[in-house]
Amino acid sequence: MGMTAAEMIKFVDDLYEATGVGDFDKAETMLTDDFFITEADGLPMAGTYRGKTALRELFAKVMGMVDVAGLDRVETTAGKDHAVTILSFRFADPALAPAELCEVFRFRDGKCCEIKPYYFDVTTFQAAARAKQAA
Repeated sequence: MGMTAAEMIKFVDDLYEATGVGDFDKAETMLTDDFFITEADGLPMAGTYRGKTALRELFAKVMGMVDVAGLDRVETTAGKDHAVTILSFRFADPALAPAELCEVFRFRDGKCCEIKPYYFDVTTFQAAARAKQAA
């Protein structure tokens, strides 16, 4: 039996809250054993990250590349086996434009089995990575 839209939206909120405070032990209970997240070519963290620890590893990698001041979530919508969150990364340097993206979450058996972020403009993230390297 699949999850309802409301259950998926609550799940996504809970997952963002867990990762936002660094509670990856909790986050990993919410992921399937074969979970994967794919970052697009053109991003400094491009590639596919696999397994329950993938989010923890990717989070550490991204936070080492850019100085994120906040994650601004606009809305999450859901249906069938997917939820999509509209959000942006606000960088520590206010001169840097935020990176706008949508993240697609795919569900199987009450857990998240895949996340795929779609960036509107990868150059905003590239600029933030360059700024951190220059600092």
